[in-house]
Amino acid sequence: MPAIRVLIVDDSAVFRRAVAGELSADPALEVVGTAANGRIALAKLAQTVPDLVVLDVEMPELDGLATLREIRKTHPKLPVIMFSAVTERGAAATLDALALGATDYFPKPAPTAGGLDASLRVIREDLIPGIKALCARPATPPPPSPPPAGVVPATGRIDVVAVAASTGGPNALAELFAGFPADLPVPVVIAQHMPPMFTRQLAERLSVRFAVRVEEGRAGGALPPGHAWIAPGDYHLVVVRDAAGVRVAVNQEPPENSCRPAADVLFRSVAAAFGPAALGVVLTGMGQDGLRGCEAIRAAGGRVIVQDEATSVVWGMPGAVARAGLADRVLPPAQLAHEVVRRARVGREGGR
Repeated sequence: MPAIRVLIVDDSAVFRRAVAGELSADPALEVVGTAANGRIALAKLAQTVPDLVVLDVEMPELDGLATLREIRKTHPKLPVIMFSAVTERGAAATLDALALGATDYFPKPAPTAGGLDASLRVIREDLIPGIKALCARPATPPPPSPPPAGVVPATGRIDVVAVAASTGGPNALAELFAGFPADLPVPVVIAQHMPPMFTRQLAERLSVRFAVRVEEGRAGGALPPGHAWIAPGDYHLVVVRDAAGVRVAVNQEPPENSCRPAADVLFRSVAAAFGPAALGVVLTGMGQDGLRGCEAIRAAGGRVIVQDEATSVVWGMPGAVARAGLADRVLPPAQLAHEVVRRARVGREGGR
């Protein structure tokens, strides 16, 4: 199989060398060029014909956002991974880039966060697996398996929607929330794999753009209908039922699936608190986070729906759930939104 061809664009010569060195050490990857700014990168696109571009956000002459706009005019499907600083400005720029069509992003370690060693670790542990997932050659998936033994048939109304998302998630969440009305009769809880600051800004953007209010999770947050909570970066979000009712909580217990927040943690808590009244929604993402949580939701009598492969940036998380036979429906985000609203109204006034 041919190596994945990568073009690296960053104004730091040290960072370009670090990325190129780590990628070149992997036989599945080939660095076909580097560029110090966006203008050089655009000139090299036709020369190098990359399979994927690694693009810094902040650069002189032509920054990452402007470069991305130009790339999308001529290469609408070319995977582009953004590297940005873990700062308020970097988080905002990253979300802007995703809205403009960036495929994925990774936070660039700050100089005070371990310097070059931290950068190399991000490249090895995050960037390289991300490149391989985004450029994976499609394979024929096996047929869905039957639901595991012990799964309770799903019937009746739902009282909560739990959403899992990772790579490509912010845009998929935007499509999902675009279909939610202000009077959505159930609350929504979300585990989106993102670092601190990014999740707060994502919550604010979703809340401003769409009818359902979205907040970053905090201890003791209530779960009224038509309200959504998103797990803060580096924290698990859970729901807890006690004598006073059901509320959200956050914790920093160990990561699961190398993730914190992790969808499995959230989904298990939703299954325990809501039983058959839970609906799990798994959106685009790399890996299998959410699979065990979906098993818990289905075992409690709840239901699960997932994003389809055609609209997913990476069909890892939803694909794992679908192949395990746990998904009731496999749909694009806009249709998932319609399905959520339809199911949320079952058993309520005006629903059936």
